Amino acid sequence: MNLDRFSVNQMTVKQLPLPELVAHCVRLGIPGVGLWREPVQEYGVEAAAALVRDAGLTVTTLCRGGFFTTDGWEEANRAAIDECVTLGTDTLVLVSGGLPPGSRDLPAARARIADAIGTLAPYAGERGIRLAIEPLHPMYAADRCAVSTLDQALDIAERFPAEQVGVVVDTYHLWWDDRAPAAVARAGATGRLHSFQLADWTTPLPAGVLNGRGRLGTGAVDLPAWAALVEKAGYVGPVEVELFNEDLWARDGAEVLEETLEAFLAV
Repeated sequence: MNLDRFSVNQMTVKQLPLPELVAHCVRLGIPGVGLWREPVQEYGVEAAAALVRDAGLTVTTLCRGGFFTTDGWEEANRAAIDECVTLGTDTLVLVSGGLPPGSRDLPAARARIADAIGTLAPYAGERGIRLAIEPLHPMYAADRCAVSTLDQALDIAERFPAEQVGVVVDTYHLWWDDRAPAAVARAGATGRLHSFQLADWTTPLPAGVLNGRGRLGTGAVDLPAWAALVEKAGYVGPVEVELFNEDLWARDGAEVLEETLEAFLAV
């Protein structure tokens, strides 16, 4: 993969204010950015859209919608879809939500997630927005995402038109699953590979777990093999690098961005 397909997810260098991130992307020739709702809302959605558009950057995804097992999910997700339209991206990444308070029923949580997506899919489709279900590693099933495998995500997505609902392939969350390669092929065959994200898995995991994604090429994930896998399945879209890492956030953001680009081109 080459620079033309590289996208940096805003969370990788969250210490950079949006104008600085955009300026450094232009300086380095980075063509795409994956944005997050909270910093975009803080800057102003319309202002962020103008900033990115005027710089000639592509917004590859907006993170995140979902959390369908909590109150207020429908209003929040409709707003997220509208923000996608304003920002000029066609893909809203969904982190579906974990168990409802007091529940231990994972199948019921997944059924609730599917029903919620069914409510949103027509609204998204009318606006040209794709809902991309991101399965998260099983360690997040209780509190963040009851959808843990790509097959589970596809079982939900395939209930709806492919132009409305698909999936995210994130190496950090899926590298461990020996069924994932077949599921990637399944997603490609049905036109549901809506986003591809890279991060490495390094050990020991940090105490907080969430913010321990490894820099590319420093951990256990065979990143070139995953890139080949999604390309074989027909994916030709942007490749986002999304790193949650406290050590990286404590450093100079411009240096981290440069290193991230170099690592992407190297692996």
